[in-house]
Amino acid sequence: MPVDLRSDTVTRPTAGMRAAMAAAEVGDDMYGEDPTVRALEERVAGLCGHEAGLFVGSGTLGNNLGLRLACPPGGELLCDEDAHVVTYELGGAAVLAGISTRTFPSDHGVPEAADVLARVRPDGFHTVVTRAIAVEQTHNRAGGTVLPLAVIAALGASGLHLHVDGARLWNACVAGGFAPDEVGRLASTMSVCLSKGLGAPVGSVLVSSAAAIEEARIWRQRMGGAMRQAGVLAAAGLYALDHHVERLADDHARAARLADALGLDPPDTNIVPVPVADAATAIARAAERGVLVGALGPAAIRVVTHLDVDDAGIDTTIPVLAGLVSR
Repeated sequence: MPVDLRSDTVTRPTAGMRAAMAAAEVGDDMYGEDPTVRALEERVAGLCGHEAGLFVGSGTLGNNLGLRLACPPGGELLCDEDAHVVTYELGGAAVLAGISTRTFPSDHGVPEAADVLARVRPDGFHTVVTRAIAVEQTHNRAGGTVLPLAVIAALGASGLHLHVDGARLWNACVAGGFAPDEVGRLASTMSVCLSKGLGAPVGSVLVSSAAAIEEARIWRQRMGGAMRQAGVLAAAGLYALDHHVERLADDHARAARLADALGLDPPDTNIVPVPVADAATAIARAAERGVLVGALGPAAIRVVTHLDVDDAGIDTTIPVLAGLVSR
């Protein structure tokens, strides 16, 4: 088996998680009758300091629903120039919700709140009015950077709808030493993923007010994301919350060890950007030696530690990547 470091989405359910899935009590989620889904939604909402949650099949759907709540068609969303919502979601905000986006720069994923707020456009003649701001916790393309709570708080106090893409919120909490609700209470909506660092096979949860989640539930169905006996999937998320949060520190430690061995800056969490002469060539050469990595750009690859990579996997990876690093 190769050492697969392309993403923390490649994890496979553990034996304990599979057992929990097999034993899950289920019902029809469209009728609100799946007790395991309801338990997951209530638990995540509570952890994140919100009234209600909505279980969805992916983080992208969670973000699209959150942004649909944030912005009316034609409204403007401000977000980081490398944010997942404008880089990897195939223009979903524009296609599905008619949202106009404008981006701001950041320092390794951390923006200056004052700079962001200075870009807000109020109602005025022929201007696109800024309706919402989105931030990413952790910041994927910046190398898993943890966004400081003070920055999120300043943006959340703007009076605009603040959406947090919390795809790796759990990593941020473990690395930053704060609780999920310390982020969630600053946001109008937040999508949190279960299938990345936590190792569940499917799913994210969108959290917000009870009224907002009821609207999101309608839009989930409209977008084709409604589910039936989804408790078998929700059970994996509940198991992950019970067993896989604290162990994220192991992934962070392995990422730090790898970065140190390659002479790179230590990462905040579990993502290590590696400069190379040519990403396509580096990916191919690493694969030939049993290590799978992903492209971050033409001259950078991304290495992501996760549940299925142990210390031996890092030992295998270090000499493979050491010969590919571009100084």
